[in-house]
Amino acid sequence: MKKSVFLGALTVAGLAAGAASAATLDDVKAKGFLQCGVTTGLTGFAAPDANGEWEGFDVGVCRAVAAAVFGDPTAVKFTPTTGKTRFTALASGEIDMLARNTTWTFTRDVDLKFEFTGINYYDGQGFMVPKELGVTSAKELDGATVCIQTGTTTELNLADYFRANNMSYEPVPIETNSEAQQQYLANACDVYTTDRSGLAATRATFENPADHVILPETISKEPLGPLVRHGDHEWGDVVRWVLNALIIAEEKGVTSANVDELAKGTDNPEINRLLGTEGSYGEILGLDAAWAVNAIKAGGNYGELFEKHIGENTPIGLARGLNAQWTDGGLLYAPPFR
Repeated sequence: MKKSVFLGALTVAGLAAGAASAATLDDVKAKGFLQCGVTTGLTGFAAPDANGEWEGFDVGVCRAVAAAVFGDPTAVKFTPTTGKTRFTALASGEIDMLARNTTWTFTRDVDLKFEFTGINYYDGQGFMVPKELGVTSAKELDGATVCIQTGTTTELNLADYFRANNMSYEPVPIETNSEAQQQYLANACDVYTTDRSGLAATRATFENPADHVILPETISKEPLGPLVRHGDHEWGDVVRWVLNALIIAEEKGVTSANVDELAKGTDNPEINRLLGTEGSYGEILGLDAAWAVNAIKAGGNYGELFEKHIGENTPIGLARGLNAQWTDGGLLYAPPFR
């Protein structure tokens, strides 16, 4: 092939890819709402309240994206997904983004062709048992029956851990957290294993949470965060930088209470860029200048979302730990806003 023809083909391919990259943002704007995939129900992270309104830490990320795009955190609809259905829902376009209930792994990123846009919760897999069993370590679980969600990294990690420690187990397959809770409380399994945050959230719903123990072992890395489809870079940038904006806002002391005042201008150039008083960052994203202001106002910065829904003063009672800001010894670190 002649070089000129080859370069021409690349140009056409590039233009086609460029046109495709804007598809999701354009489609979301055209239909007037964001379709966000969430778990089927995990207290504190994503679950409908008594009025059927979705709320939680992950729901807050969805609402922040909707607020950034539309200026309205309620311009979002939620699709409950299981470990098995979530990828099909995203790949097919049934949902525009999937919020958190997915671990960032090589095969999901590369082979399944999804793009993880960041990490909003650093987690690890653990085990919960009834206190009456007298078990104090996962190394004592040889021969146990284990409730395990199918189609998850949890299932694979469990097999690896027991094999590495020369132990056997009997899996009790379940599809949703509510099913796991029912089976576990009905003594259909000795142990429930999932991400430690999920165990804490599940235990908080029990009538007697103190009767159940989360064992000390963390057997895996589970970086959890929102994801979108491969190839849609403009949309990926929107979701990525909304999450980054919430993280940067906490770092810089920008809250839902003071964001409007700070948006009038400050002595901090990065805050000014974030809140739209300097530069044209909203325009670069395909959004208006107040996109980050609206995202922060939707439910607060990262720390506000954490403390409201899953923090130490909630029934779930999670400490920040690895999810503290990098300035406080955690892993939470957003790229510079410049």
